[in-house]
Amino acid sequence: MTAIISDDLPAATQVREKLLLWSLAAVNFTHIVDFMIMMPLGPELTRLFQITDAQFGVLVSAYSLAAGVSGLMASLVIDRFERKRALLLLYAGFTVATLACGLAPSYGALMLARIAAGVFGGVLGALVQTIVGDAIPFERRGQAMGVVMSAFSMSTVAGVPLSLWLASQGGWHVPFIAIAVVSVGVWLLAGRAVPVLNQHMAVPSRRAPWADLRQVLANANHWRAFALSSLIVAGSFSIIPYITIYTTTNVGLTAKQVPLIYLAGGLATLFTSRLWGRLADRWGKVPTFRLVSAIAALPMLALTYLPHVPMWTVLIVTTAFFVFVSGRMVPGMALMTAAPPASMRGAFMSVNGALQSATMGLAAWLGGALISRTPEGLVQGYERCGWLAVFTTVLMWWWVGQLRLQSAPKAVSQARI
Repeated sequence: MTAIISDDLPAATQVREKLLLWSLAAVNFTHIVDFMIMMPLGPELTRLFQITDAQFGVLVSAYSLAAGVSGLMASLVIDRFERKRALLLLYAGFTVATLACGLAPSYGALMLARIAAGVFGGVLGALVQTIVGDAIPFERRGQAMGVVMSAFSMSTVAGVPLSLWLASQGGWHVPFIAIAVVSVGVWLLAGRAVPVLNQHMAVPSRRAPWADLRQVLANANHWRAFALSSLIVAGSFSIIPYITIYTTTNVGLTAKQVPLIYLAGGLATLFTSRLWGRLADRWGKVPTFRLVSAIAALPMLALTYLPHVPMWTVLIVTTAFFVFVSGRMVPGMALMTAAPPASMRGAFMSVNGALQSATMGLAAWLGGALISRTPEGLVQGYERCGWLAVFTTVLMWWWVGQLRLQSAPKAVSQARI
């Protein structure tokens, strides 16, 4: 059956499109939870494995750096495969790797399992965004990205708190096993909801894989987009992995209070992520991106300078951090999908995902290097991460204006379901 996705959507097509977006959001949800759950587990893992904060940063970075390498390799061939088949294959590999994390008996084994999860998870994120770019017209892509990016909100509302509860009941292994079990159901849903998308394969002749990669890398506008994407995550991921460690040592939170940070932030972003998508389509993606980015600088600094304060103050600061820092990704990723031509979108998004993942890993490592512990065990130097995030924010506020978008006519996109 052939479905035409246009501005005047029949009721049946609306249902199929919503099912597509929510299935992609579910894929995002599982691999985001898999990545995020490592960060609040920081205090337990550093104690259990007797490692330093910097070594824990390496453990977080392992996932991102592996995702970066695999994304770069995937860019060589990703546009030669039909999107749905590639998604299901990669997601199956991610599910197995996540199960391996849950069964890991030691720090070394967990490191290897995290690398394997990163290999598949990193490419998944780029492929989900590619599918949105292929299936949804640019005029409505901001709202579509808002739905898919709401997976971040759901992961903080439900995924991380529930994972932490499971960890408190059965140990740190249990959340990863639970994610693997849920992923099996999501895989079945995606197999039903994601349409066959192969229009990008309708190219008269395909060159060697390295030639395709060179074509992506030879485009100056692509590099402008890659730089913007890296800037989006560079500052924030020097802060995010150490939120739990900082708030439990310097701010005075207990381990039982930590899930409230993610619950409050997730509930707020569950609503605001779709709001940013609607505003991006209505006001323009660049103005919305600039507005949200500028406001995000305030909670970045506030969080990294936060002293010993009441719980309600912590929640205000951390919730604002999640709302505006994650909010930049909605118009930002909508812009990313419009930077390359459709025939190169998969390779472009894979390279972008690779660079973004590598930047996350390097930023997490840098954040660990910028902070240290006092003799009393308190974290010091966290404010340096805040100023790094502000610097990258100022730079990308200007840099987004250098990006050139592909023409986005209202021509329809066809998908066979």
